[in-house]
Amino acid sequence: MTEDRPSYEEAREELVDVVRRLESGGTDLEESLALWERGEKLAQICQGWLDGAKSRLDAALAERDAD
Repeated sequence: MTEDRPSYEEAREELVDVVRRLESGGTDLEESLALWERGEKLAQICQGWLDGAKSRLDAALAERDAD
């Protein structure tokens, strides 16, 4: 893990926790907004990891097909 970018697994786990906390209620508006913003950031991190993995897979398949 880099210091500013958690691994996919870490980001996903934290995102699941954020969603759980939002769905359970019991938070005030300010905390709910902070959780929402964190969830959005985590979702972007997860999507970035997935996009990167897809690019690597596509490149490996293209290289294999070229041989």
